[in-house]
Amino acid sequence: MPVYRYRAVSPGGEVAVGELDGGSEAEIVERLRDEGLLPMQIAHSTGGMIAAPGTSLSRATTKGRRSSWFVPKHVTRDQLLAITRELATLLRAGLTLDRALEILIGLATTPAAALLLQELRDAVRGGKALSQALDARRDVFSRLYVNIVRAGEAGGALGVVLQRMADTMERNNELRESVKSALIYPIILIFVAVASVILLLAWVVPQFEQTFSQAGKALPLPTQIVIVVGGFLRAWWWALLIGAVMGALWFRRRGKDSSVRFKRDRRLLEAPFLGELIAKIEVARFARTLATLLGNGVTLLAGLSIVRDTMGNSVLGHALDGVVAKLREGKGFGRPLLETGLYPKLATQMILVGEESGRLEEMLGRVADVYDREVQQAVKRFLSVLEPALILGLAVGIGGIVFAILLGVMGMSELVG
Repeated sequence: MPVYRYRAVSPGGEVAVGELDGGSEAEIVERLRDEGLLPMQIAHSTGGMIAAPGTSLSRATTKGRRSSWFVPKHVTRDQLLAITRELATLLRAGLTLDRALEILIGLATTPAAALLLQELRDAVRGGKALSQALDARRDVFSRLYVNIVRAGEAGGALGVVLQRMADTMERNNELRESVKSALIYPIILIFVAVASVILLLAWVVPQFEQTFSQAGKALPLPTQIVIVVGGFLRAWWWALLIGAVMGALWFRRRGKDSSVRFKRDRRLLEAPFLGELIAKIEVARFARTLATLLGNGVTLLAGLSIVRDTMGNSVLGHALDGVVAKLREGKGFGRPLLETGLYPKLATQMILVGEESGRLEEMLGRVADVYDREVQQAVKRFLSVLEPALILGLAVGIGGIVFAILLGVMGMSELVG
């Protein structure tokens, strides 16, 4: 029977560490709870820590402790999610905020996370509210996060609010990771295509250049073009590399300009397939975030102002300014959102129904769930078009180079004949 290491918290707030044998992590969790302990981390005796149910510490982040090469220098999104969920678990178990933060410092997986938690603990001990301590670290905690915590403090349900926040963060992370995972294959395909073409032009084609030059006959135009391009790549590859790096840096710097970013985001929204995908991703995140804010006592006006800052597409975010203005004038939320013409009609109609029926928070949650599924389908449709196009482009590129070389070889054969 496998042996598991565990870390758990007693009702008095003491951290208990030990080993138990059992058939699964779930069995260990139940045994610890029967003993009056709150499990925080569970691990195979020969492996990394596994998050107990109700926490979200990943095996990967714990393994990062063992080697400084892979330890992040800042608090990552996954670590923030783990801290949020574990803090919610401790607070809901009845521990004080000060004691809960003290325990999390001992459970921190990286120096950056431990330092952050120490700063929060010291601020709380100094008489500040947790929301004030979080607001001082806006490099880690977003405006959304700070306002959710502030609402929880005002309502006296900080543990419940943090649990909801952790659930929202997890769902948003799952959505983000699902899109990233779906794009891995196309990215690899693009890399292989570019590398293959460069390899052919820079190393294979020049092998034929001397042979062609000795033939004493004018080469076909396609062959001449391929030889010139191959020679240029061999001689100036370093200049192209520097140019690519400089171009990426310039593009990144330009992207920080609000006007440039707005134009770029508008073009992305208007792009076939990709625009639909971006809009659905943004709507799913927008609806879930706003539902979380409303569920924790934040007003609709304040919630929209906060959500605007979380939008990844500046065009969709800017459209909310007009919605907020009309909401202040008493024209409601759903109708002005529909009139922007930027948000999907299904989402705006569902929001309009939720507003009219007095169940806006519930309907926003349904919109988020619907568009989570829509994103999955949109990604599949987008890839169903992108992947064949990439494969065809790779075939045309490599086939064109090979064809140009064959034209030169055929010309040499005619000369010999």
